[in-house]
Amino acid sequence: MESFPHETYEGLQHMSESVIVGLCEIVGTSQQVALRRETEDIWEMVRRQVISYDGLIKMISGSHREGFRLNGSDVDFMLWYNNYRVIMDMSQSEYYNTASTTLILSDSSESPPGFTLLQLLTPRINRYVQSACVRMNGRVYISSSIYRQLTCSALIPNSTVHGPCGSGNYGGLEYDTAHCFVCDFWPPSASLWIDRCHSWPDPEVVHDIVRNGCHFVAIGHPLGPNENLEWRISFSRAEYKLVYSMNHSQFLTYGLLKLFLKEVINHQLEETNKLLCSYHMKTTVFWAIQQNTLPHWHPQNLLAGFWVCFKLLLKWVSEGVCPNFFIPQNNLFLTKVYGSAQNRLFLQLHELYKKGLACLLQSSSIRSYIINVLYNPRLSICTDERLMRSEVDYDVELVKATSYIAESSTNSHNKYIHIIEQLVESPLTHYQAVILQRLTAFIFQITAFTLHNICVNKQMYIADKLSCHMLKLAAKFGCVSDMLYIAMYYYKTFRCREALFVIEMTKVKLAQPYLMYYRYVDRERYTEAVGGQSWSTKMRQAVAQDIRLDNTICYISELIPEQQSALQNREYTLDIPVFVMLHFLEFLCHRHIDMTLSQAAVDELQVLVHHDQGMYIYDLSRDISWEILGICQQITGNLQAALYSYQQSLTQHPMNRIQTATQRRIHDMVQSTPHQ
Repeated sequence: MESFPHETYEGLQHMSESVIVGLCEIVGTSQQVALRRETEDIWEMVRRQVISYDGLIKMISGSHREGFRLNGSDVDFMLWYNNYRVIMDMSQSEYYNTASTTLILSDSSESPPGFTLLQLLTPRINRYVQSACVRMNGRVYISSSIYRQLTCSALIPNSTVHGPCGSGNYGGLEYDTAHCFVCDFWPPSASLWIDRCHSWPDPEVVHDIVRNGCHFVAIGHPLGPNENLEWRISFSRAEYKLVYSMNHSQFLTYGLLKLFLKEVINHQLEETNKLLCSYHMKTTVFWAIQQNTLPHWHPQNLLAGFWVCFKLLLKWVSEGVCPNFFIPQNNLFLTKVYGSAQNRLFLQLHELYKKGLACLLQSSSIRSYIINVLYNPRLSICTDERLMRSEVDYDVELVKATSYIAESSTNSHNKYIHIIEQLVESPLTHYQAVILQRLTAFIFQITAFTLHNICVNKQMYIADKLSCHMLKLAAKFGCVSDMLYIAMYYYKTFRCREALFVIEMTKVKLAQPYLMYYRYVDRERYTEAVGGQSWSTKMRQAVAQDIRLDNTICYISELIPEQQSALQNREYTLDIPVFVMLHFLEFLCHRHIDMTLSQAAVDELQVLVHHDQGMYIYDLSRDISWEILGICQQITGNLQAALYSYQQSLTQHPMNRIQTATQRRIHDMVQSTPHQ
């Protein structure tokens, strides 16, 4: 292996350890990566079980699911209808109830490796599938190109077609959504992959991958005979399970290749910077590990692992062949890396190869970690993860993971309760138990308000006792901001003084200097206050999150128009910054007790909304924050200020999809204002 001038084997080990430290900073420690994977796994488990039989299943895939959180990387979603199944041959139809399941047959007899036609077998179809049906040779097939076009913006409006996906930017987040079909069976064209897995992955991983089948995404082979009809076999689930089975050195090598592609290869020539993608890097790592090119992958030989992968990639570019890991006959370079473009790319990579490992100095992320060792050969490097990351780092990561609550819809709450009962009895990791705890608090809260909304007359007293008990229980094992649900309930049931008492207690807790909210936290004070304590204690004393309202439930009558607007646009929750909700509730309650204090609450809210720089109001929450300020101003009779606030709400990113309500409020206010 080429290396740096005068570099010894021990020196390369030393440099590998330094790069490991850098990659743990950028990519994450093994504990951080485990946290991300485990929390996403349990969310998916919950989503999968709560979805209706004919509902749309959503799975996060790609690098986000694998455990990466690299700056600028997008989030990939795969979506499919739960009551549609692809089968590989007609005999497999016996496993399904065709009265409720729509069956599709995979016919790959005339397609290139890795691609297939999808023949519709049963007539029970939704509007997207119906519109995408094409008749050919007396059979009905689903056209991938039509289906892709129809579903591109089905989840997020104004998405553009990118490969098999709908692509775009949602509040600063780049996303790809692929509407696809699921198959419970492993494709015969990938059967040889099973026999190839002697050394990696382990047999239980192989079994798990095979029994989970595959997906079909809406894109055909550009050189195939039926490009507009064909679908590509997707192994996304298999791929993230393979990445899960890597040791951390292998995972960091994969991360280093992704950085190398982004910061070095794609910065060479404009004409070649789109030829290679992250998927090629992943494929390279998979083959390098399985072929046992490097017998042992550990921190001291990380750079050796990188070099093995780089040489394999160079060989593939030279030959113009990048074999798909599951179906090697499917050449991933076929329509991109060929001809003059292939020659230019090879020359570019070969120049990097001639520099040896010094080519990594061109990586802006890794450069400093290499230079540190080159200039300080005796530099002491600590690769102990316990010293790389503090307790606060993991807590911040966990708060991010718990801030996402699975989308709910009418009649799904009982399902959640049943799922929680089941999961409590199952073996859970520490991180998954935290997610379950957070989900339980959310379900208690929505159940409490649901009870109040449906009960009448004599039932009201019992329901009220139960609702109060559930909300207090949720606050006990929830976070600081969960106390505001109790205040909301008291306001809803005309107990404004009790609500204000809870608000004052919450105010005191939210004013603590060690509070963790979003990514903001005073690390030293947080550690001093709750360091080493249980996660339940940390949540209850030092963590605040946004207030999330289920839009199928009425919490505060003043927000009904906003919830209805969101629901019309298929947004099932309303996210309100905790400090905005605090002042809003304070204003609403004081209106019935002390008008001076009521106005003071509006004034505080106005200062917050007008002047916050992202510390208390996240950019994506500014639509609802301006809206709530406008509601308060309109109630007090300050119509000019209210109009300005509503107009500001309309200019923000439509995260909560409340524009219909905002426009209605403006219209009604203008209509009711006497003209001079």
